[in-house]
Amino acid sequence: MNDLPAPVCRRWRLAWSAGGFREGERALPEETAVALTYDGSTQAVMMATPADLEDFAIGFSLTEGIVTAPSDIESLEIVASEIGIEARMHLAATRGAEVAARRRQMAGPTGCGLCGIESLEEAVRPPRRIASRLQVTPEMVADALGALAPAQALGRETRAVHAAALWRPGRGVVALREDVGRHNALDKLAGALARAGEDAADALVVLTSRVSVEMVQKTAAIGAPVIVAVSAPTALAVRTAEAAGITLVAVARGDGFELFTGTVRPAPERTSHVA
Repeated sequence: MNDLPAPVCRRWRLAWSAGGFREGERALPEETAVALTYDGSTQAVMMATPADLEDFAIGFSLTEGIVTAPSDIESLEIVASEIGIEARMHLAATRGAEVAARRRQMAGPTGCGLCGIESLEEAVRPPRRIASRLQVTPEMVADALGALAPAQALGRETRAVHAAALWRPGRGVVALREDVGRHNALDKLAGALARAGEDAADALVVLTSRVSVEMVQKTAAIGAPVIVAVSAPTALAVRTAEAAGITLVAVARGDGFELFTGTVRPAPERTSHVA
């Protein structure tokens, strides 16, 4: 068995600026083929950052509907080889039989969440409907967005990975995961939350990426009622968020954001009492 590759490597490079070339090193995120296998059969091969792979395997299994709970996975082993990594999972007998009955192959490049699916119905599967009493305010959006960058260790070092975080009012960032693929980062977050027994209700999923339909579907599978993203959504993502009852805040920056679905209410004004 080989050791897992480090998630970051440093490579020599020449940097050009007005003053000419200058030598130095650049921290680069590693990108590795990760095969997710169930009962000995490969379900998906994704290019991913080789970190938090147990979270990735469990989160992918949950958000893709392969399992309904982490307990459906009886064993999980991460095995590295010279050409990639396998996340080997063995499922409970009943669940394994169901997965085998609808086995499909799926292989994709970085961040490709739809490659290899067998039907249009799978691509636009209806999302889980989210019910929440959370009242989102502009201040909450700003706080969640502001808490993201300080928690991005790989992002600060490489400037080349995506992040997905769960932010809860009163607690801040509950969990954050990073990956070269935006779908992978969200799957890793889903796995981390499931392994910790953390409920995503009444919390915000915060993303450094654009919002495609798969990102909404995976957020709905996690059970979070709000998405805050720094980039824009696709039109299908907006329709899917609306169908899921998810508040979708996008193009979020330090000076504002755009609301596409749901409601963001101004914080109630504080009244001062004079004795």
